Amino acid sequence: MRLRNLFWSRSMSEELNNNRPALDHNDYEREDLSPTGVMYFMVGLVVVVIAIYVIVDGMYHFLDRTERANQANMSPIVTPNPDTRAITPQDPLSFPQPRLETDERSQLNDYIQKQDQKLMTYDWLDKDSGIVRIPIDRAMDLIAERGLPVRTESNSAVAPTPAKKELPAKSAAKGATAPDN
Repeated sequence: MRLRNLFWSRSMSEELNNNRPALDHNDYEREDLSPTGVMYFMVGLVVVVIAIYVIVDGMYHFLDRTERANQANMSPIVTPNPDTRAITPQDPLSFPQPRLETDERSQLNDYIQKQDQKLMTYDWLDKDSGIVRIPIDRAMDLIAERGLPVRTESNSAVAPTPAKKELPAKSAAKGATAPDN
């Protein structure tokens, strides 16, 4: 009851009005928060934090012991392998058939190198049509020089007509005619 009266009073506003003269604008409030109240709060906060730490630490130790006690026994046939990520030369041979990937890291690296090589070299895609693959850097240089192709508004409304295909020399020699498009 005394602690309650120390920090709180029902008629506090009446006590201030009766015991003190009216405050003018040059005066300040003379009552501050009690340092004992702040100390009680801080001590209580420390006690609660320590209690939570002890409870959580105890739960972890209990659960760890329970898991170790209830862990299934390992089969005597199985030998534990400490690091399953390390590949030894015998590992691919122990895997059943079909062995699709024996060393996926080097196979992936080889695949990436082949793709990079394709992207960096010239090659014919379709020799008859004259379609060539060029390196990416060269393609970027050509676009920077020439710019991207632009359609005019009059052409965008009308669908472009496909070019007539020429017949190869062999079929022309047999007397075949080109279809009209």
